[in-house]
Amino acid sequence: MGQLYPPLPVLPLVCAFSQHPAALDWVEARARERWGRIMLGSARFEFAETNYYEASMGSGIRKCFWVFEQLADPGELVEWKLLSNQWEEEFAREPALAGLDSSVARPVNIDPGYITTAKLVLASTKDHAHRIYLERGIFAEITLMYRHRAWEAHEWTFPDYRRADYQEFFSAARTYLKSQIARYPDPRRG
Repeated sequence: MGQLYPPLPVLPLVCAFSQHPAALDWVEARARERWGRIMLGSARFEFAETNYYEASMGSGIRKCFWVFEQLADPGELVEWKLLSNQWEEEFAREPALAGLDSSVARPVNIDPGYITTAKLVLASTKDHAHRIYLERGIFAEITLMYRHRAWEAHEWTFPDYRRADYQEFFSAARTYLKSQIARYPDPRRG
């Protein structure tokens, strides 16, 4: 029988995209309240790899990422996704919260996940062949893996996650994670 060990902590990741800069500011503030100090924040990247979201979110979408100083238990991913869904609903009901009047159905999209030294995991409410059910309607997918000193995409990896500028941010986040993970005892090391 294999030995059971608790997982090493992970680096929480929040991705948000919107056509409204104020919506991204609002998400950043909420994420800070929940996860604490932001260790790294990305640029607000142009999101042009697909027009899938234009019907519900409009055009001119920008996407950004934040990772947080405090590491966390990967088992909390379900709670993170449920919370991000609540935030999306709250913002859609009250766009004036960020000082804007939005006519789009979904003014902001929030995707939580985490980074380990070997992978980037995202939560989803949508099932598919490459996603694993966790609980309460939430699935997880390994969007990228880290191998041979580089991020590698899978056939299902979203096109924008294949971008070099995204992966540069994820690599900086991974470097931070490695500096922090050394502080945690790993019972697998004996």
